[in-house]
Amino acid sequence: MTQLLEAARDLRSALDAEGAKAESDGSPMTDEAVRLCKEAGLYGALVPKDVGGAELDAAESLDVFTEIARADGSIGWVVMAGSTATAYFGSYCPDSFTDQMFADGVPLVAGQFAPNGTAVPDGDRFHITGDYSFGSGLEHADWAGSGSFTAPTEGDPDYIFAVVPKSEVEVIGNWDVMGLRSTASYDYKIDSDVPADRTFSMFGFTRHRGGKQFDLGILYMTEIGHAGWALGVMRRAIDEATVIAKTKQRMTGKTGLAEDPRFQYDLAEAESLFRAGDLWIRDAFTKAEQAALRDDPDQGLVAEALQATAWFTQQSTEAIQKLYRHIGTSALRDGPFQRAFRDIHAGSQHAMVSPAHTFAFAESMLGAAPERAVDC
Repeated sequence: MTQLLEAARDLRSALDAEGAKAESDGSPMTDEAVRLCKEAGLYGALVPKDVGGAELDAAESLDVFTEIARADGSIGWVVMAGSTATAYFGSYCPDSFTDQMFADGVPLVAGQFAPNGTAVPDGDRFHITGDYSFGSGLEHADWAGSGSFTAPTEGDPDYIFAVVPKSEVEVIGNWDVMGLRSTASYDYKIDSDVPADRTFSMFGFTRHRGGKQFDLGILYMTEIGHAGWALGVMRRAIDEATVIAKTKQRMTGKTGLAEDPRFQYDLAEAESLFRAGDLWIRDAFTKAEQAALRDDPDQGLVAEALQATAWFTQQSTEAIQKLYRHIGTSALRDGPFQRAFRDIHAGSQHAMVSPAHTFAFAESMLGAAPERAVDC
């Protein structure tokens, strides 16, 4: 067990309580939850060791992100999003910026990196303007991220990632949602001059530090967080449903819920899905990572990891719906199961678990297929 996983497990009850408090208050992730996660080093799970992070491998990262999301979906989402975003800049930016960014330890980074902005080159700087959404964790962030296309430019524009100090961001708000309520994933605006060393190219980046797994790129690193998050929320939903069923007697039921064969079937199916998904996700990410460590990065293996995550997230949504219908008003009322139900539905809408990954995976299968099936 890694030190970070042990720390995450030790914090399970505390983060559960802080998550419930934020939900009850209708507030962002609490200051106490941020403090606990930061002091435990959880925001540094993926961040390169050379800038103070833990730089966990894929399997270890999945363990940590699963454990945090099991405690609370919103806290798990903010931590995994912050850890992956900070890891980008820790790996792909030069020393001239990382010496500043990590001067006081691993910072908190939040923001949307979809190319919703425009970056106009001006010497060794860019003037970036853009309207962004889904700034998960922005309430407590040190830096806010952005994705932009460069313009004007000769030839095709570049797609760059950048960060600006939180103080330079106009926070709009607009986070009235069904699930992941405490992530405070606010809309925000950027209109700022950004030194070029705070940026890197989505597809033409240079790895300045961190292991060879960083050569697999943004989508791979990002999806590790999403996979661990989905596993954690699904684990919590199953555990809560199991505990509730032991004492639940529905008004119209002939037996207690635990004795209802229909519930037993759907509970076993949900557990089977979790175990199958857990195995596939870990296998897929580890295979992609190991290929990179052999200096043979394989985007086909990355496509499999993305599909494993997308498939599991979407299937988990359906499995939790089935458990919800059995549990009745105990799931309707505020509590851990209801939070898991709402959070998995919110997470299933993210671009990182969209059908695009399923089509890409199918294309990689077709491209690798031999002329005869017997030769597969």
